[in-house]
Amino acid sequence: MSGRLPGPPEHISSRLGDNLKYLEEKLAIGKSIDVLKKDMNIGGKKGALIFVDGLTNGDVAAIILQTMAEFKRSDLLPASLPKLMTQKIPYIEIETSNSLPYVIDEILSGQMAFLLDNEKEAILIDTRTYPVRSPEEPDTERITRGSRDGFVETMIFNIALVRRRIRDPGLRVEGFRLGRRSKTDVAIMYIRDIASDKLVDEVRDRLQGVDIDGLPMAEKSVEEFITESNWNIFPLVRYTERPDVAAVHLYEGHVLVLVDTSPAVMILPATFFHHLQHAEEYRQNVFTGIYIRWVRFLAVFISVFLAPLYLLVSQQPELLPEALSFIGPKKVGAVPLFVQFIIVHFGIDLIRIAGIHTSAPLATSLGLIAAILIGQIAIDVGIFTPEVLLYGGMVAVGMFATPSWELSQANRIVHLFLLLLTGLFKLPGFIISIAVVILRLVTGKSFGVPYLWPLLPFNGRGFVNVLLRRPLPHRGRRPEILKTKDSDRTEEGG
Repeated sequence: MSGRLPGPPEHISSRLGDNLKYLEEKLAIGKSIDVLKKDMNIGGKKGALIFVDGLTNGDVAAIILQTMAEFKRSDLLPASLPKLMTQKIPYIEIETSNSLPYVIDEILSGQMAFLLDNEKEAILIDTRTYPVRSPEEPDTERITRGSRDGFVETMIFNIALVRRRIRDPGLRVEGFRLGRRSKTDVAIMYIRDIASDKLVDEVRDRLQGVDIDGLPMAEKSVEEFITESNWNIFPLVRYTERPDVAAVHLYEGHVLVLVDTSPAVMILPATFFHHLQHAEEYRQNVFTGIYIRWVRFLAVFISVFLAPLYLLVSQQPELLPEALSFIGPKKVGAVPLFVQFIIVHFGIDLIRIAGIHTSAPLATSLGLIAAILIGQIAIDVGIFTPEVLLYGGMVAVGMFATPSWELSQANRIVHLFLLLLTGLFKLPGFIISIAVVILRLVTGKSFGVPYLWPLLPFNGRGFVNVLLRRPLPHRGRRPEILKTKDSDRTEEGG
């Protein structure tokens, strides 16, 4: 038994009964409590309305049903469907289809399907409305001043939030459905006369090559299909939940990928330095923005290198100049210093994971327990030296100060890698681990763009933009590496 259902294989039959029998079997109408069918008599002709309860706007559907119930036979003659489409059904988003599989897909996505006897097409009425929260500022991208709206789990609303900021007729939104069973709505967004055709075609081709039954994890599942290396610890795309950040990258020539059910939008391509930017820098004056950016760079450096460097010079004090000879523990304690740092590393991640699974009112208590009780008692009994907890705490602060959550997690793995090799092999291990990480960064690419651009290959203008938060009038040229059609943002291209 193949399990395939009999009946009209592709096209809608003129016999309403055959169509309903097929749809009832496919959609389990009468068994699935949320898939509903309403039999109707429209102007003396039998009809049926099929929809999914909970995905349809009930108020709009009630108005349409009330209007259709008042139709007379003369309203349907001589051509029923054309008259219904153009004159009788009071709605804008409406179309017809003669494909049963397409009708099924649209019903399951939230549209209402109306079928009439002796008609070989169905009318699809887009009255869908999804459960949605109001746009709120993303928790991971908060700013002190600026817009407070953020993306939500409904893709069409996210598109509207971006289009509100870009009233350009060249803004393009292309839709796809990925997943043989999930039929997940995915869209790419770009500005036609800015973005490179090669980049747009590459993103489009990779999305069309996705072959899987479903994408329940939304944007993360899509990312794993379209990025070049699934085993690269560094993030090859940038995520944002802020419409203003998404709009800025569209103006630069990037491509956005939006996935329904996810509030996170992918920005393609993305380099290492994209993950070090934050909207807060551009909501402050230039000098404050530069200061914030450099403090953030320092925080990222601390989150990766501070603990391994301290471990190295503690194991080999001769590496320190005389002026810094005070660095290092006076007394190591019962547990080797290397093991202490490994325990602290996993302890920080354990606290972070516990905080995610702890309700907000209890999160503060969790932090106090970890910091005061566990940390202080560990020092008192001689498990940890005070310096280890000091540097471990600074590493944790640097991790949370990293603007990209994906990069901060990648840095945690790099940090552990550096600790392990430094603890086991001292200076040679530290050098080898640094070399391996740099090699991974140098060889990485995101949709053809070198991951360390504009540092490698070096680009002076781009590198200045990385180091300094320049005023917008002085950033008149788009990133050269994106090979945009229009390279100037101002007439002068300053």
